[in-house]
Amino acid sequence: MQTEFRPKQVYEQVAEQIRAGIANGVHPPGSRLPSERDLAQRLGVSRPAVREAIGALHNEGLVVTRRGSGTYVAEALPQAGSETAAQQADFSPLSILEARLLIEPAVARMAARQRRRDALAEHYLDQMSAVQDISDPQQQALWSECDRLFHRQLARMTGHALMARIAEEVASSMDQPLWQRLRDDGIYEAERIRLYVAEHRLIYEAIVSGDEDAAAFYVEGHLKRVRRDIATHE
Repeated sequence: MQTEFRPKQVYEQVAEQIRAGIANGVHPPGSRLPSERDLAQRLGVSRPAVREAIGALHNEGLVVTRRGSGTYVAEALPQAGSETAAQQADFSPLSILEARLLIEPAVARMAARQRRRDALAEHYLDQMSAVQDISDPQQQALWSECDRLFHRQLARMTGHALMARIAEEVASSMDQPLWQRLRDDGIYEAERIRLYVAEHRLIYEAIVSGDEDAAAFYVEGHLKRVRRDIATHE
């Protein structure tokens, strides 16, 4: 059977090297991994690439992160060939954000030309505003879903069928486990989610008022903040 060839993303290559170190005993169960900075220097990659690799290994059950202490190899490792160790690779979250930074300001401009309120977008905003305890798994899941669907709804507000279809693909990428892990790790504080809600409301109100420049500006600023939170959160 012929398999599709694709070059591996940087985070996948980093994860492979760490995974090999776990398998050959360089990083035994229970041991603390080197810091992100050290791993980035040793492997010649960026810290965000290391962060994505650690997130992928976390989703596989190979490592655990203890806030304020570091990342450790799991005491009980999953068996080789198990489903957790053989998942298809997700898109790099930072590459998703690069694409969103190209697409979503244009979406906001197109939606602003319609100058219409949208009951579903407002529902998602209200749901996000109601989240108080982001450490609660149910509220975290609610936040994640409403955040993803809010951005998708903005594309639907353009009235442009192809743009809405593109937004469906973007929304699907935001449903991937690696995106969710890094995003959730970056918004674990209540203050941060309140800031995100405020930014979402600024985007929405600029759209319904027909201010194309403000809508695009607020979307770009919000996505750059998300990128910083995902890439630099300790």
